[in-house]
Amino acid sequence: MNSSEPYLSEPYSSKSAPAPPALEVSGLRVSYGDRTVLEDVGLSVAPGEVLAVLGESGSGKSTLAQAVLGLLPVGGRVTDGRIAVAGTEVTGRSPRALRALRGAVVALVPQDPTASFDPLVRVGDQVVESLRAHGLAGRRAARERAVDLLAEAGIDDPVRVARSYPHTLSGGQRQRALIAAAFAARPRLVVADEPTSALDATVRRRIMDRFAEVVAERGTALLLITHDFALARERADRVAVLSGGRVVETGPAARVLDAPVHHRTRGLVTAARPLRQAVQAPPGGAAVVHAEALVKEYRSGRGQPLRAVDGVEFTVREGEFFGLVGESGSGKSTTARLVTGLTRPTSGRLEHAPSPVRPQLVQQSPYAAFDPRWSVRRLIEEPLRARGDSVARRRERVRDLLELMALDGDLLGRRPAELSGGQRQRVALARALAPGPRLLVCDEPVSALDPLAQRRIVELLTRLRAELGLTCLFISHELHVVRQLCDRVAVMRAGRLVESGPGDVVLRTPRHPYTRELLDAEAVRPTSRSTPRPTTRRVE
Repeated sequence: MNSSEPYLSEPYSSKSAPAPPALEVSGLRVSYGDRTVLEDVGLSVAPGEVLAVLGESGSGKSTLAQAVLGLLPVGGRVTDGRIAVAGTEVTGRSPRALRALRGAVVALVPQDPTASFDPLVRVGDQVVESLRAHGLAGRRAARERAVDLLAEAGIDDPVRVARSYPHTLSGGQRQRALIAAAFAARPRLVVADEPTSALDATVRRRIMDRFAEVVAERGTALLLITHDFALARERADRVAVLSGGRVVETGPAARVLDAPVHHRTRGLVTAARPLRQAVQAPPGGAAVVHAEALVKEYRSGRGQPLRAVDGVEFTVREGEFFGLVGESGSGKSTTARLVTGLTRPTSGRLEHAPSPVRPQLVQQSPYAAFDPRWSVRRLIEEPLRARGDSVARRRERVRDLLELMALDGDLLGRRPAELSGGQRQRVALARALAPGPRLLVCDEPVSALDPLAQRRIVELLTRLRAELGLTCLFISHELHVVRQLCDRVAVMRAGRLVESGPGDVVLRTPRHPYTRELLDAEAVRPTSRSTPRPTTRRVE
């Protein structure tokens, strides 16, 4: 390696000169052709500090993360400014030099776990890829370390998960595996792009506790990109608010989020406040879907089959929003696939209404569900094209759906990789609504959205229900959204339903201890961290 491109592998000695900032960004501009996505962005993160970057969908948060790691998509380029990680310049460096930094000095927890794993490589091997790539462990030691890392990330049965392939894990399990991979080589900076959006409240708390331990013990800096304002308020030292590709406000987390100055920050803080409960009474209509003793098993190697859904029974009635909640890996997404016919049950019965239901699924990971070569227009048009609608009718419907989703018309020519996570989620919802389904199955439809976009989607679904009589199986770990939308709620754990009933009863006076645990985890808002924090701070 060229001596001008050092490979940093050892932590700084406390006896040496003061450590440089873990991250320093100044005057950064990122463009895609003639379109500027980031403009004059400046921020810094000290060793042992947590900086949360907040902003609505499309504000440039994920682009900032990609730029820091030198991973901008094709067409994106840094046109001005500089980025330095642990004192090493990132901008303008060769691909080889950037590869030497990634994993060992700076690591990424990406937003979309499904698209981030190689489907043909076992999870454990991918978790410790950075150790092998940088020569920090042999094959056997790396595999043993993979199990330890997965356990530290809160995964039950880490031995089995390490030997599994990504498609056999739930979305939350994949997210936790990515977090394990990010910490494998003990980097100085971790860029976490929405690391908890796929996690339920209990797992979210455990993961963020683990982040806090690593920050305190190792002096690792954390650039936390999130739309979760409560999370930023609890866990970050400072926050920076992005709007339209610019940093519009920055400062201590408590000050910015409790007394915001900029009007964009005030709007986001207002939208993040709990929604007023406004569900309708259960309509008591005809059954659209009825599940009875539903079982789904998956075989993994020569061991016992994994029972993802175990004797589940429920009914979704016409005009009703039925909520299904539970922790990651509880079987919620498998239930969604069973209801939509994307997978067959091992046993049990699943009955739909006599007239065609045509269920449409909004998947948990829209990026994985999209053809990366297709434009947004073609993605939304596809179910209409399959139905035989005319070109004029398709274009009119797409235009109406974009307006409903609060998406700009200039997105129609873009491909999925050119969209933010929140924009992809709204495109997925638009595609599902395109043919006018009788039943909508939403699998975590708002988990990737910022507070403003989340509120728009909730208001949209409420309006569609009133105007169209929409029926929905709503799967989510965002309990405040379920409380707002759903007439009845069922709680799922380890493939079984442990409690069900009217939403206001289950989510206010739960009977089962597990339901109470979920609600307690959502309500926890610690005012201080459980572990001591380093005193080193970068003064801006």
